[in-house]
Amino acid sequence: MNDKFKGEEKIFAENRFYLPGKLPMEELSRLISRYTQKDPRVVVSPGIGKDATVLSFGDRYLIAKTDPITFATDEIGWYAVQVNANDVASMGGTPRWFLATLLLPEKKTTSAMVEEIFAQISGACQELGVVLCGGHTEITYGLDRPIVVGQMLGEVAPEKLVVPDRIQEGDEILLTKGIAIEGTALIAREKKELKKVFGDEWIQRCQKFLKSPGISVVRDAAIAAQNGEVHAFHDPTEGGLATGLHELAQAANVGMIVEKEKISIFPETDILCQNLQLDPLGLIASGALLIVVSAKNSSPILEALQGEGIRAGRIGKIWAKEKGVKLLVGGQLQDLPVFPRDEIAKLFGGGCG
Repeated sequence: MNDKFKGEEKIFAENRFYLPGKLPMEELSRLISRYTQKDPRVVVSPGIGKDATVLSFGDRYLIAKTDPITFATDEIGWYAVQVNANDVASMGGTPRWFLATLLLPEKKTTSAMVEEIFAQISGACQELGVVLCGGHTEITYGLDRPIVVGQMLGEVAPEKLVVPDRIQEGDEILLTKGIAIEGTALIAREKKELKKVFGDEWIQRCQKFLKSPGISVVRDAAIAAQNGEVHAFHDPTEGGLATGLHELAQAANVGMIVEKEKISIFPETDILCQNLQLDPLGLIASGALLIVVSAKNSSPILEALQGEGIRAGRIGKIWAKEKGVKLLVGGQLQDLPVFPRDEIAKLFGGGCG
């Protein structure tokens, strides 16, 4: 047998099983390395911490992203548009065109359900100035809930493209809004029994996190890009802020130090996580945007974001890879935790898409 494949054949022989959620980073990296091809027009190839792929069309780049919504939610169509648009914006681009594949459960799909999902997708596209231009819809065997797989296409001028390769030692790490906004909204929307613990009004406030402060970072990215040179954006999603930071560090081949006390957490999120014994650092986090910039650009970008009513602050710095990815807690350095599964899986036992 070719030596190149001996290790991989051993993995296949083990017939390992994975829990719901993202594949382990090392396994995904192996698969990407083995099964993807090079093309001179592919400006950004697949990789950990890369939010979308980028294709060259001469004086414009096309950004392409696909992401599913597998979690049960009453806003699934709206949700699918937002999370895909976030990743296009995280490359410095403008979302333009959206395609959706709707996989619907047999014996549970009604005309009202399909109408509502289409209306949500259309409404979200209109909010963002995006055109719904295609897709596929079917009733699918074996499903117990709808699944929407979205694909967002966007564009960017070559000189405006934002990729992690630009990150340098000494850069500062900024964070918008706060962490686990998405997790807070999902838990409040899906765990109706929590009303008995917290009351209707409090739970409704958490449910509204989906749109206020909101899971979209399209505006955050646009404001940042207009007010300073951005070295990297990253949209932390499944696995929370901690996973997003690890992905960014791997993509840029750097280390980082993050100060826990500077990470913004909404009071509602903090209370919910304490009650349910969840770590907000590992809770699904759409709505927050990681921005990496040089020290000279951080203040103008922070001032611009705050001036537009978007909470933002410095949470850390980039340093040499050899120093690792660290969390500063009470003056003590420790490894930034790794979350093999999103914290929300403790409550729902599945992925969160």
